[in-house]
Amino acid sequence: MLGSCWIRSRILASGNEIREALESSDDAAKIEAMETAIACLLAGEQLPSLFITIVRYVLPSENHQLQKLLLLYLETIEKTDDAGKLLPEMILICQNLRNNLQHPNEYIRGVTLRFISRIKEEELLEPFDSLCVPYSASPPIHRPSPHYSLSLTPVISNLEHRHSYVRKSAVLALDAICRLPRGDLLAPDAPEVVERLLANEQDLSTRRNAFRMLARHARDRAVAFLLANVERLPEWGDVLQMAALDLARRVCGADPAQKPRFMRVILALMQSRHTAVVYEAAVALVRLSSAPSAVRGAAATFVQLLNSQSDNNVKLIVLDRLEELKARHPDATRESLMGVLRALGTPDLDVRRKALGIALDLVDARAVEDAAGVLKKEVVRVAGAGADADRGGEYRAALVSALHALARRFPRVAGSVLAVLIMATNAALHATVVDRLVEAFPSIVAPRVAGAVLWILAEFCEERADLHRVIKLVREGVGALPAKSVLGASLAPSRPAVLADGSYATQTALPGSVVGASVSHISTPDTPGLRAALLAGDGFLAGIVAASLTKMLLRLHATRALSAPALHALTAELMLLVAGLLRLQKAAEAEEGEEEGAGAPPGARWALDEDARERLADCLRVMADEGGADEAAQAWLVETRDAYAALLREAAAAEAAEARRGRRGASCSRTTRSSAGTWGRSAAPREAAEPDEAEADVLRATRGGSSAAVVGSPQLTSSSAPNAAPASLATGARLSRVVQLTGFSDPLYAEAYVTVHQYDIVLDVAVTNRTEETLQSVTLELSTMGDLKLVERPASHTLAAGASARIRANIKVSSTETGAIFGNLVFEGTGYAERNVVVLNDIHIDILDYIVPASCSDAAFRAMWAEFEWENKVAVSTLLTDERAYLDHVVAATNMRCLTPASARAGDAGFLAANLYARSVFDEDALVNVAVERAADGKLSGFVRIRSKTQGIALSLGDKLILKQKGANAAAGSAPVAASA
Repeated sequence: MLGSCWIRSRILASGNEIREALESSDDAAKIEAMETAIACLLAGEQLPSLFITIVRYVLPSENHQLQKLLLLYLETIEKTDDAGKLLPEMILICQNLRNNLQHPNEYIRGVTLRFISRIKEEELLEPFDSLCVPYSASPPIHRPSPHYSLSLTPVISNLEHRHSYVRKSAVLALDAICRLPRGDLLAPDAPEVVERLLANEQDLSTRRNAFRMLARHARDRAVAFLLANVERLPEWGDVLQMAALDLARRVCGADPAQKPRFMRVILALMQSRHTAVVYEAAVALVRLSSAPSAVRGAAATFVQLLNSQSDNNVKLIVLDRLEELKARHPDATRESLMGVLRALGTPDLDVRRKALGIALDLVDARAVEDAAGVLKKEVVRVAGAGADADRGGEYRAALVSALHALARRFPRVAGSVLAVLIMATNAALHATVVDRLVEAFPSIVAPRVAGAVLWILAEFCEERADLHRVIKLVREGVGALPAKSVLGASLAPSRPAVLADGSYATQTALPGSVVGASVSHISTPDTPGLRAALLAGDGFLAGIVAASLTKMLLRLHATRALSAPALHALTAELMLLVAGLLRLQKAAEAEEGEEEGAGAPPGARWALDEDARERLADCLRVMADEGGADEAAQAWLVETRDAYAALLREAAAAEAAEARRGRRGASCSRTTRSSAGTWGRSAAPREAAEPDEAEADVLRATRGGSSAAVVGSPQLTSSSAPNAAPASLATGARLSRVVQLTGFSDPLYAEAYVTVHQYDIVLDVAVTNRTEETLQSVTLELSTMGDLKLVERPASHTLAAGASARIRANIKVSSTETGAIFGNLVFEGTGYAERNVVVLNDIHIDILDYIVPASCSDAAFRAMWAEFEWENKVAVSTLLTDERAYLDHVVAATNMRCLTPASARAGDAGFLAANLYARSVFDEDALVNVAVERAADGKLSGFVRIRSKTQGIALSLGDKLILKQKGANAAAGSAPVAASA
């Protein structure tokens, strides 16, 4: 309260200082005082006592800056009383406005006309005509009412001013006056005068304003002028062309029968030299006509813009339009395939990815060879540029995936892309693939690539000669045995070394952590890449080598192509090789003591984990058991391939489901746009169903392509959702959005209707005066915590006894950090010495309102998991006894999508591990790993690990999960405490 009193006393002191400055003769002091007064108005203080002082001492001033500040002040102050009637003292400014409209300085005239264009009170405009002489250029016009026998002569007379700034401001003022409720009575002759001005005007901005004014208030005149000047339309300026395009859209939206008349206008605008006009004309062309020729013309225009503009944002917008056009007219847009592929020359990866996606959908049997040729050239070009140039690794992976998709859809081009894409997708190409892989294998250095190639060779080599060749290749790659680890080979005796300052020091040839050693540093011309990777401690690759040799040995045994002595000799040789890998582990363990004595760090030894050791041991047992070779062949050769085929089928089904979801989303979006008039064709004139294109863009931006979320109810959908809830459920959902802010015994009762959009939060606060007296200056004061920002301060209100008011506040959201909104209701009552404050309940913003389930590949998930540094580990604390039910509970609590397929979660092993993924509306990733184990007593234990690039998401999701666990346990009768680390 003391703070409020101090602020109010300071405002009063400031008001006195402003009055003294205004009454002085110093223009500089007056300017400063006017700026201070306007700042107080914007802060919510009206200072009504200053108005008469300003009228007396500022209104007669000839200073241009003072006149501009005066108009800003007049625009800001309250001009009406509580009943909506104009304050009597406002009549004092009418004479000054009339004088300014006839001022010899064009700047004074212009700013005054701008002020008039913002006036909403018609009573301020009525006295103009009685103060001025008639406008000679306008003929007498019959006026329907004697009370409104006005022609706004001072405003209209400025249409003939020599300066274009005054003329265009006068047109804007007439436009604003005509939009008033009784504007046609205030300026009945305005359309005729503006039409005459438009025919003779040369200034581009003035012509644009005049044309838009006619389009709003005299559409027939605007249409007649446009159709009469179609031939000269390409010569118009860009702003005037955009106004003409807007008129065409609105007329055709109101009356579809007018579309043929405006096709000439659209086609003429598509020849404009302004790219923005060309783009909008192409969009309007598709909207007006769905004929194949019109669609092809629009697609060609989009492609031309795509390849001619250098701005990546423009390219992405054009690609979005092409994608919408492709979804609506797939056959008519196929001719744009090669133009879309030319966009791959853009350095931006996002543009390349979107262009690739659109191009793959446009490819058909006739153009597949050309598309494959372009993609092959692009792969070769990127490979020559290096992996680090233009994020070449990611781009090259996208190109390879595109080639793979083409080869799967059109098998006849698989042979042509084989030189670039070494993948077995066609049984007729197996032999060629094997030959190419065998040739390339000795030059492979990357362990992951070597493992993948070994798996392919072991899986698809069927002939005896191929099997012998691959076995020989592996033996040469592994090298001579027994071998020593990199640590043992490089751990040389200590020897003196000369430092940079000339002193001696003892050094040990220890390469650091051997497990993480780079194969490129170990590999030499005498050490093949496969051997280098094994010596570097890659246990996973060792398991692949052993399993591949076992498969090929079993296949040779099944073919009966070798004699018994030859088969036994080969078996012994391969067993020696696998045993050598195990002995390498034993040798590394024996060397560990020597390493510690030489100063090696603990754990710096050959890393063969338990899984790899068990894999090597299984391979040795299968090779040694000659009697069970048939059963082993069934398990290793047949069942493993069946399992892999099932995995591929599941992946294809998941991909198809994802594609169906995408198409369904696009279809729903198109349906919404069609109902709104973006693409559709209405059978009756319904201008309301044809919103402006800018309004549709704003709607998509605020909703983000999805339904609006509600605080506390993340599952609620908007009314435009394709699967709308029943009316009763929708009513309950709307009621759940209401948050009570004050109590029933408070002088002011307030409740808020909270709606969370993509980037902002809208609070509709209903305030009711529960006292028996009038409360003045009722102000909603809000503050935020977190990444929330109040856009503007709500205005003050005066509430009579029992009256209500609706206050709206907009809050900007910049990230998914959990935030809160808190504040007060401040008011003044009769007899109160100081302001009263009612503290409001806090409104907490839920993170689930900003994250949506999403999908990503396993490789992308692992890469993000390794990259993200913020982790929150939540201990499992639940009364559920089924691990799959607990996983469903976590998915529902975090609003995420489970990436682990259902087949991997099947069975009754008592253990479950799954990955969850979601993205925020700000393109932030959220990763969750669930690891749950069922104990012997049936209780679940384990951890839920949450990772994110930002701390807020990880902590907020963890807190949300803990609350959900507590709520579920409390509902079941118990609530153990969950731990969070």
